[in-house]
Amino acid sequence: MTDPVITIIGGGLAGCEAAWQAARRGCAVRLFEMRPAVRTPAHQTDRLAELVCSNSLKSESLEDASGLLKAEMRALGSVILERAEANRVPAGTALAVDREGFAAAVTEGITGHPRIQVIRDEVPELPAERPIIVATGPLTSDRLAADVTSRFAAFLGPGTAAPRTLNLLYFYDAISPIVSADSIDDTIAFAAARYGKGGADYLNCPMTRDEYLAFREALLKGERYPLHEFEEPKYFEGCLPVEELAERGEDALRFGPMRPVGLADPRTGKRPYAVVQLRQENRGPDGRPTMYNLVGFQTRLRRGDQVKALRLIPGLQTAEILRYGSVHRNTFITAPLLLRDTLQFRGDPAVFFAGQLTGVEGYLESAATGLLAGINAVRLTRGQDPCSLPPTTMLGALLRYLTEADPATFQPINANFGLLPPLAQVVRDRRERNRHLTERALNDFRTWQRDIE
Repeated sequence: MTDPVITIIGGGLAGCEAAWQAARRGCAVRLFEMRPAVRTPAHQTDRLAELVCSNSLKSESLEDASGLLKAEMRALGSVILERAEANRVPAGTALAVDREGFAAAVTEGITGHPRIQVIRDEVPELPAERPIIVATGPLTSDRLAADVTSRFAAFLGPGTAAPRTLNLLYFYDAISPIVSADSIDDTIAFAAARYGKGGADYLNCPMTRDEYLAFREALLKGERYPLHEFEEPKYFEGCLPVEELAERGEDALRFGPMRPVGLADPRTGKRPYAVVQLRQENRGPDGRPTMYNLVGFQTRLRRGDQVKALRLIPGLQTAEILRYGSVHRNTFITAPLLLRDTLQFRGDPAVFFAGQLTGVEGYLESAATGLLAGINAVRLTRGQDPCSLPPTTMLGALLRYLTEADPATFQPINANFGLLPPLAQVVRDRRERNRHLTERALNDFRTWQRDIE
């Protein structure tokens, strides 16, 4: 008797990770990706696992929550993490990738796997075959969103939930501009990482107080692309447009993405008043970057006003803009009402959800849920109970948040140590506490992994 085919809808990070995990465990997979037949407002290519926002997958340090999540994913054989590490570009202690090389590597691996069939077509409604993994991401097509919403309503029943929970929720995500490397004035911009950590992998554009205030004023006066009249401008805090942050006060930017701490301008030997940091976007044929993105400079300013603002940044006065900043709508579901901690839909246990649609925020968080959904879909086909992780692990803590948060106030979350249960003994030093949390998480993770394999 052969295993049933696992159907996966969505060829992003979560869908590709789910497909890989299922295939490497011996199952046949049909992976649907609607591009290029149906385009989205954010994607630029037809490749699988395209990164539409930053090219950073965050810190690799085990003292950081994202580093702990990476360790858990690495232990489970994550293809997303493996291909990211193979296409890394220098970024200090962070894992940043050449986005084109990364997407090409994932696409090659998925399309070349003998057990994975990639189908380039839109899925307007959930097919009858089971199991299914829905990993359509924040830009789910309207027809599939309507079908999924109707299934949620049928499951919850009339009068059992607020109207908010019957619809796909949303927030807005913004994208940073990218500039050409050879158009950056290197007599002003200098290479350095904060406090010298990880090497001089960032370019830094230093500002005086007057330059900073003029730049902030340009952001405040710039015209913004409008949202729909019936929608509130809700943003995930980690992707807040730079002009929105500027509105929070004169110092909000220089205490945020423009903070100058740990840096010294080689022209003066002193710490600048503020700094714009640029991170490598790719690796050119000679190994050097040809593009840089502006770190933390997501924006929905109109293009003309983006140009005006960038021209006020020392070192970027004549920079060539290769990609303008933009904004797009992300959707997610009310996971606490709808999902189990195994990522199964409560109304149909043979339907799994994964990725940003579940309410996780972040590239690796999305891929990690796809990883677990792929494992659990295989277990379901073989008559085994789907598994959940201990809440002391980072992935387990994310899943606990998704399924136990208050549905009325549920919002997307990324990996952070605040999700983990407290230690048995109070440790007041934050770094020491995080080390203890990481040690406990990895010990519990190893025990869990031995039990399921």
